[in-house]
Amino acid sequence: MADVTLHIDENTTHTDREELRDRLLSMDGVEAAAYHDDKPHLIIIEYEPERVEPAAFLNAAHDLGLHAELVGL
Repeated sequence: MADVTLHIDENTTHTDREELRDRLLSMDGVEAAAYHDDKPHLIIIEYEPERVEPAAFLNAAHDLGLHAELVGL
């Protein structure tokens, strides 16, 4: 298991963060994805590196029109 923080550049709503979190959780190999409304730019993702590439997390954000970076790789 590994974890990484996804930093979202845009200001997002709670609903936006829920949608992104749900997309991340639907990925094969993602075990957990969590955020806190008091830190709306950060989502922590716990995943199995042999099953999913971190680039997929960026793609999920981009598919929702968000710009994001991975922190902690």
